[in-house]
Amino acid sequence: MQVTRALEPFLPLCQRLMPSLPAAPGRLAGLSAALLKATALEIAILAGHLLLYPSGIAQERRAALPAGEGGDDPARLPTQAPPPVVLLHGFIDNRSVFVLLRRSLAQHGRHRVESLNYSPLTCDIRTAAELLGRHIEEICARTGSSRVDVVGHSLGGLIARYYAQRLGGDARVRTLVTLGTPHSGTRVVPLANAHPIVRQMRPGSAVIEELSRPAPGCRTRFVSFWSDLDHVMDPLETARIDHPDLLAQNIPVTGIGHLALPVHPAVAAGIRQALDAAPEDAATVPSAGGLTVA
Repeated sequence: MQVTRALEPFLPLCQRLMPSLPAAPGRLAGLSAALLKATALEIAILAGHLLLYPSGIAQERRAALPAGEGGDDPARLPTQAPPPVVLLHGFIDNRSVFVLLRRSLAQHGRHRVESLNYSPLTCDIRTAAELLGRHIEEICARTGSSRVDVVGHSLGGLIARYYAQRLGGDARVRTLVTLGTPHSGTRVVPLANAHPIVRQMRPGSAVIEELSRPAPGCRTRFVSFWSDLDHVMDPLETARIDHPDLLAQNIPVTGIGHLALPVHPAVAAGIRQALDAAPEDAATVPSAGGLTVA
């Protein structure tokens, strides 16, 4: 992977901040402390992610299930164990973005966690959603679990939503958590329209239109984390799920940017709460006040 391509998710942030950099000190001082802190965090995350990226290029190996959590012995079937968690990365990324989230989930009892890498050459959200469906079927067959939970970052959340909402995946996906996902389409970086999958993430695209159609009886519970400093979402509210037929919960996050969403410990805690909450306990997820990252 070329470094220039890895920087693409940060181009919107850079483009919005760069006009202020050569300005007078007074104008620079006008930038909010929160924005400066979030920008510094995004840059630090990018640097760390560039180091980790090579480790996530290959698909992960299918590890054996932990003792007492699956297998062929009916006595060991996970009668009360939580469903497996599937992690799905964003555009021009790979499973290495979830290193810290996986650790957080494992430390809190989620030991059956798997990531799916889809090819950076993928040009169609529908095709990626079908691949996700096959992957989830394989997980269910291997673990004996009838359903899974999914966490999708950015484009990964849109792929997972298409699978659950349009391909019958609601029979398999219990809870879908999205992080900075353009549910209504994003207008950021017009020059990126050369990539077909970016065009599918634009407002008014055929894929976005399909997701706005009625979805009566969809059984998946959706939880969307969206940030006030996510410069990949234009408008910011596009990362919310607003659909009358979907059981959806939108959780605002204050103080961090796009790449920090799958990394920050406060968001990880919110994700764990969202996955652990049954539909009738959805109010326990911090949606009313959202998450404020100090």
